[in-house]
Amino acid sequence: MSKSGNNKTSSVTARTLSHYARATLHQWPILLLALAATLGFILFLSFGNPYVIALVIDRVGAEPVAPDAVLTVFGPYIAAFIGLNALGQIASKLQDYAVWKLQIRVNYELATTAFATLSNQSMTFHSNRYGGSLVAQTQKFISAYSLLVENLIYAIIPIVCSAAFTCVILAPLLPSYVACLVLLLIIYTIVAYLLYKRVLPLNASAAAAQNALSGELSDSITNLLAVKTYGREDYERGLFNAANRDVLYADSRRMRSSTFRGAVTSFILVLIMALVVLFITGGNAWFGISAGTLVMIFSYTYQSTMQFNRINMTLQMVNRALGDAHEMTLILDEPTLVADIPGAPDLVVEKGAIAFVDVAFAYHEGRAVEEDVAGVTSSSTAVFADFTLEIPAGQRIGLVGRSGSGKTTLTALLLRLSDLQAGRILVDGQDISRVTQVSLRQSIAYVPQEPLLFHRTVAENIAYGRPQATLPEIRAAAAKANALEFIEALPHGFQTITGERGVKLSGGQRQRVAIARAILANKPILVLDEATSALDSESEKYIQDALRNLMEGRTSIVVAHRLSTVASLDRIVVLSDGKVVEDGTHAQLVSAGGEYARLWSRQSGAFLGS
Repeated sequence: MSKSGNNKTSSVTARTLSHYARATLHQWPILLLALAATLGFILFLSFGNPYVIALVIDRVGAEPVAPDAVLTVFGPYIAAFIGLNALGQIASKLQDYAVWKLQIRVNYELATTAFATLSNQSMTFHSNRYGGSLVAQTQKFISAYSLLVENLIYAIIPIVCSAAFTCVILAPLLPSYVACLVLLLIIYTIVAYLLYKRVLPLNASAAAAQNALSGELSDSITNLLAVKTYGREDYERGLFNAANRDVLYADSRRMRSSTFRGAVTSFILVLIMALVVLFITGGNAWFGISAGTLVMIFSYTYQSTMQFNRINMTLQMVNRALGDAHEMTLILDEPTLVADIPGAPDLVVEKGAIAFVDVAFAYHEGRAVEEDVAGVTSSSTAVFADFTLEIPAGQRIGLVGRSGSGKTTLTALLLRLSDLQAGRILVDGQDISRVTQVSLRQSIAYVPQEPLLFHRTVAENIAYGRPQATLPEIRAAAAKANALEFIEALPHGFQTITGERGVKLSGGQRQRVAIARAILANKPILVLDEATSALDSESEKYIQDALRNLMEGRTSIVVAHRLSTVASLDRIVVLSDGKVVEDGTHAQLVSAGGEYARLWSRQSGAFLGS
């Protein structure tokens, strides 16, 4: 990987740790308890026990102890040994408790942050990403924190403390030995760090490959019906195998690099143990070190060496955790494409007049262009330029035109699912870019072409825009949408789970549930984007009165390809290439003999008859 690629990965790693550190510091009392318990555990058990044993060995070597004097002579040592172990075990249990509680608290905060970030991003952001991949990235980001905390408390801090305590305790006894030990440990640390930096981008690449594999699996499973009905199992299997091979390649590179790092660091540990043997064997002859002290030196150094021997696995786990968190960190740091201005007030809708004023909007490679419209490149797809349209309060307006004319984009801009590059959209004179998005969308009942249902009960889906609604109110809305009969025929009626994205219901049933949701929501502005496209002719006829009543007194925008849907509305606007080419009533436009008349001549029937 290039130097710039390594620098970019290091920058992302720093930002990942920054996110984790902020969330951890919010739980600083628990963190302090975990650190104190870890230090106590190391001091009492790892260093206290060998120290007491060293004193016992020196006392045994000093002079013989009579059998009846064992408890008298060694009683204090026994008491100290038991006390140290008791304190060590208490510290160990406090350590486990603090780590567990820290993980629970911080994971909660990280999950909340991740969900808030994803839910606040624009539809442009989500339309360019796999939903399954985002879920996987969120889970990995949270799991990575738990893995880092466990390695910090149970591995990294013990490794550092073991080396520090060993050097501090042994330096007065054998300074030359400690100097050699410190030199070797410094070399070990530098080598391990340099090799760690080599592995870090490999972990990010492996995590990215895993996320791509999750996204491919999610995409294929979500659209399994299309896969089977078109006999494309082999094709999808090929895409999955290709993504799986990328995972295999990335994991293999990471494995080889980690194995090499382990071999190099293990060689340095062998040198450290050689140093220990040298000083242990010659310690008494060269420096007059007692037997007990030699045992203590060996115990401390061997223990520190074994701790350092865990560095390879510890860094491997840290690398993997940071790699897993890499992509979610990029998402957390990505600017929100559609954001409220600081201190934005709520939208107040009294009448519901809507005005599009000199609107300019373009897509670039399938994404909304965020720069000023003057900077839109030739590769951008301009949808609107200086577009103006006024909709008086309470008027029912139909938007028609060929595919790609901008009908659905216009409704998305009204809902502020994407922001304009120029111009304004006003609701009762209030610029929607200056008010909160939540208040804007809570003032609009929106029924899209593809019904949006949750894996929840039918009642919950209908009441989604008005969760405080009672069951009688939900039933009334269902009846107006011609949905009551089929809902009551379901196994559990209104308590029937609809399945993911409403898969247990037919297309027409899902659409009627969505229409019932809009009826119950009772908002001052209504947007129907091909809302009757999934209804059969009989169902469409049955809900004519319901939709007419729903539109009465409300500013209503109806997007339709089927012109019978809009024929009796107050006004019909014909769009072509992002421009208004015709504007009038159904009768006026048919008489004009223009684009609308040509479209109408291919269709027949009426909807919402007056």
